[in-house]
Amino acid sequence: QVQLVESGGGLVQPGGSLRLSCTKSRSIFSITAMGWYRQAPGEERQLVAAITSGGTTNYADSVKGRFTISRDNDKNIVYLQMNSLKPEDTAVYYCNARAYSGGYVDYWGQGTQVTVSS
Repeated sequence: QVQLVESGGGLVQPGGSLRLSCTKSRSIFSITAMGWYRQAPGEERQLVAAITSGGTTNYADSVKGRFTISRDNDKNIVYLQMNSLKPEDTAVYYCNARAYSGGYVDYWGQGTQVTVSS
């Protein structure tokens, strides 16, 4: 069973920064992309940022210029650097890995809470 484990969430003041990390318990074959999603109370889970196996990145409009997704292939870690945080960034952030094996398969972490408040 593949596990994705997120870390780095917490409470931060508006304008502050946090870095989320996502580690994989074991290698996932045929990963096409990894990403970060978030879900605020009463809202649907939404894509925040993603990075493909080729290194192409994609961001939600609301976080462009503030968030950066990156990966360390040697350490098997994906990061989400979040700067200039706003109260509306408050949510549970989930790591996702999408693999292809005859069809797309999604793996999810348990989520980490990010709260932006003064």
